[in-house]
Amino acid sequence: MRLNKLVLALGIASTVTLVGCGYDETDNSDSLFVPEPTPEVIPPLQVFAPDGKLNAQIRRTSYGVPHIKADNLESLGFGSGYAQAQDNLCILADGFIKANSERSMYFGPHASLDFTTGLPTAEDNGNLISDFSYKALKIREKAEAQYPSFSYNSRALMEGFSAGYNQYLADVEAGTQNGDPFCAGQPWVKPVDGVDVANYLFSIALLPGAANFLDLIFYANPGDGQEYLPRIIGPAPTQAATEAQTAFIQDVNSKFVAFQNAITTPETNPRNLGSNGWGLGKDKTENGKGMVLGNPHFPHTGNLRFWQSHLTIPGHIDVMGGSLVGMPGAINIGFNKDVAWTHTFSTAEHFVLYNLELVSGDRMQYLFDGEAMPITKETVQILVNGGPAGMLVAEKDIYTTAKGPIAEAPASQAPFGWDDGQAYMLQDANMANKDPIDHWLAMNRATNKDEFQQAFKDFDGVIFNNTMYADKEGNAFYIDDSTVPGLSGIAISLLKTNPDIIAARQQAGFTILPGNTSMFAYDAPLAYEYAPKLERTDFVQNSNNSFWSTNLDAPLEGYSAMYGPERGQQSLRTRMALKLIAEAGGEDGKFNLDELEAAALGNDIYLDSLIFDDLIAQCEAQGDTPVMVSANQSKDISAACAALKQWNGKQDNDSIGGALIREFAHQFDQNSMLTVPFDFEQAATTPNTLATDGSALVALAKAALNVEAAGFAVDAAMGTVQFVEKSLPDGMPSGNKQPWPGTHNAEGGFNVFSTSLSGDDTLVPQHSYPAVMDAVTGKPLASGLSDQGYAIRYGSSWMMAVSFTDNGPVAKGILTYSQSTNRLSPYFNDQTERYSTSKQFRPFLFNESDIAAAVESTTELSAQKVQ
Repeated sequence: MRLNKLVLALGIASTVTLVGCGYDETDNSDSLFVPEPTPEVIPPLQVFAPDGKLNAQIRRTSYGVPHIKADNLESLGFGSGYAQAQDNLCILADGFIKANSERSMYFGPHASLDFTTGLPTAEDNGNLISDFSYKALKIREKAEAQYPSFSYNSRALMEGFSAGYNQYLADVEAGTQNGDPFCAGQPWVKPVDGVDVANYLFSIALLPGAANFLDLIFYANPGDGQEYLPRIIGPAPTQAATEAQTAFIQDVNSKFVAFQNAITTPETNPRNLGSNGWGLGKDKTENGKGMVLGNPHFPHTGNLRFWQSHLTIPGHIDVMGGSLVGMPGAINIGFNKDVAWTHTFSTAEHFVLYNLELVSGDRMQYLFDGEAMPITKETVQILVNGGPAGMLVAEKDIYTTAKGPIAEAPASQAPFGWDDGQAYMLQDANMANKDPIDHWLAMNRATNKDEFQQAFKDFDGVIFNNTMYADKEGNAFYIDDSTVPGLSGIAISLLKTNPDIIAARQQAGFTILPGNTSMFAYDAPLAYEYAPKLERTDFVQNSNNSFWSTNLDAPLEGYSAMYGPERGQQSLRTRMALKLIAEAGGEDGKFNLDELEAAALGNDIYLDSLIFDDLIAQCEAQGDTPVMVSANQSKDISAACAALKQWNGKQDNDSIGGALIREFAHQFDQNSMLTVPFDFEQAATTPNTLATDGSALVALAKAALNVEAAGFAVDAAMGTVQFVEKSLPDGMPSGNKQPWPGTHNAEGGFNVFSTSLSGDDTLVPQHSYPAVMDAVTGKPLASGLSDQGYAIRYGSSWMMAVSFTDNGPVAKGILTYSQSTNRLSPYFNDQTERYSTSKQFRPFLFNESDIAAAVESTTELSAQKVQ
C-alpha cells in the first residue's frame, strides 16, 4: 500500500489538544533547538603545532595498545593518524574514497569484487549507486564549504590526523614500515587532507539515517520511465574503445533492471547495531565509587571497527578507550582519572521523510506555507573504470531541495512515489554535523559530572548514541542526546496524537511528516533541555530499548516520540541486563571489578530462567512420542530433550546443546508461547509463563531438525559449532577456525554475537557461509547457521570495565577481534585468541609506571606541516 498525500490530512493540525512534558507544545520557536557553537580555542591547551612542527610519541604495550603523547592537539591527531594507519590502513583508505564518490573510479561499477581476478562476484552496480548517492547528499561539497567554520580544535585534530596518515604512507613507500599487503601501494590508497577527514566523518554521521536511503536517492526522478539511469558521456578515442564502451553501457543498464525490482523500504536499524552499557553509582558498588561497563555490539569487520588508544597531552588530556576507526584523536568510549562513560545505539530517529505536496501540474515545485519552492535538478559526474572501455565519465541527474535530497522507489516496490501530486524529501539531522570531535573531546577532558553534562549542552555530536556515565564520586548519569530533529512543540505533540501521522509511522517504520507547512519543519537538533536524562546513585543502563527503561524505579516519560517508545515491551537482552544488575553483585548486591567482568562474560541467557524448567517438564511428558511440525512431518524430540538436560545454562565453548538452544530461540515466539502478557508496570519480568499447548515443543522439534540439517548433533557443544574465522586478503576463508563463546539476542543473551556482515561498508572482501534452509519453511535460517556452524562477524567488540578507587581508575577489557586488520601485524589475532580460549579481560595500562614497564616499541614522529 502506498502512503497517499499525508500533507492533505493535517489541515487543522493546530486545533489538536496538546499534552506533554518538558517543553511547550504550543512553541514553534527556536527555543527548542541547539544553538550553533562559536568556534574557539580552549585555553590554555595548545591547539595547533607551533610553527607547524608536528611531534608525537607512540609507545606500544601488550596487545598493540598505542599510548600517544603530544604537546598540542594537532600533534596528538598526527600520532593518532599514524598509529591508526599502521593498524587499519585499508579500512581508512576505502572510507575516504567512498565518502569522496571515487569507488567506481578505482574498482568499476560493482561493489562485490574478486580481488584476485579483479572481476565482479556480483554485478550489483553498487559502486555507481554509492558514488552518485553521496554526490546527491553533497557531503564533499558541504565539507569543503564548511571546513573553515569547524572549531579550531576540530580542525587541528583533523589536519594532524591527515598528516599522520600521510606520513605513514610515505614511510611505507620508503620501506621503513610494512604496509598491509591487501592495499599498500594501490592507487586508491593516497594522501588525504583535513577536508577528506571531515568528509569521512560526515559520511559516518549519516549511517543511522540518510545512508540507509542510498537506493531511493539514486532512483529518484520526476519521470515514469528510466530517467534515473546514469549516462556514459566518454571518452572513447578509438573504435575498439567505443565498442567496449557501448557494451559496458548495455551491461550496466541491464543490471539496473534487477536493482529497480529489488528496492525496498529502509529498515529503522538495518545494520542491527546494538550494545550494552551500565553506569553504576555509589549505592551499587562495593567501594562507594562509580563503575562503568561498556559493551558495544558492532561489526567485526569494516569501518565500524573499534580501535583502542591512550591519548595524552600532559596537564590537559589523559584519556584511554576505544574509538571507531577514523576518529581523529578522540576517545568514543573510555575513561580518564575522574570520569568514565559508554554508549549504546539509541532508539531515537535522526531524520524525517517529508511528504511534499507538489504544485499542480509541476513535478519540480512543491508548496511550503502556500508558496512554491523548487526541486532542483543538478547533473553530476563521476569517473568509472570501464575495464576494456577504459576510464569513463558517467553523469546523472540528481534531485534535491534546500533541506535534503528527493527519495523515491518504484510504486511496486516501496510506498514512496514521485507523481503529479506528491514527492518525498529526506532531511537528516546529522547532515554535515560538525560537532562530533568537539563533543567527544569535551567528554574526554571532563573532570566531573557538571563538565561532562556541559559537553552535551554545548554540542550535539554523539550522532546516534545513548550515553551512560559514572565518576569517582559515585554519580551515575544517563542521557539520550543523540542528534534528533528539533521539531516544534506542536509537531512533537502531534507525533503522539494525530492518527494519520501515527499510521504513516507504523506503516513505514520511521517518521513521515507533511512537508507543506513550517509547523513540521526543523533547522537544528532538539536542545539538551528536552533530551531524556536521569541522574542516580544506584545505576543507569541501556541495552537498546528506549530511554524509558533506563532505571525502572524511575521510568522516563513525556519526551518527543522521536526518541523512541515509552512503556514498551523490553527485549530479552534488556531483561537479562536488569537481572544481572539485580543479582550478579554477590550477596551484598554490590559490584566489584571482577564481578562486573563476570557479568559481562557470563554468557547466561534470559530464556533459561524464563521457560527452560517448564520446557524440560513438557519434554519429559512428551517422551519419545513424535511432535508434528507440519501436516506431513514429525520429529522425535527425546534426544533434544536429553541435550537440554545436559546444557549448563550458558553459551560457552563447553555448553552441550548450545546450537539447539540457539535454534530454539529463533523459533520461540513470546507473543504466542507465553501466557502472561506484558505489563509496563512489571516490564522487567513480563511477559512470562510458558504455554502448555505444545507450541514450545514444536519450536524445539524444528530447532532439532535445523541443527541436524546443518550436520551437527543436537548435543554438540557450542564451541564445536560457533567460531571466528578471519578472511584472507582475497576474501577467501583462512581455515583457522577459533571456537567462540557467546550468546545471541534471540536467546536473551547479554554478551551477544551473530553471523551478520551487516554494517561492513568497506570493499575489503570478507567470506561468508550461506545459511542452511529451515527444515519446515525452506527459507534460510535467521540464525545464520551454515554447514560450517555459526561464523561470527558481529557482536561484542570493545569491552571495557572501569572501577574508580582511591588511587585512581582501575580498568580492564578486551577488543575481541584484535587491534589490527593487517595480517602481518603481531596484533592481528592476539586478543581474538585470548577471548576464544580463555574468555577473559586483560588489564588496561593507564598509569605511567605500568606503561613504562611494559613498552614493546617506541616511535618518535616528527614532520613539518605542509602549508
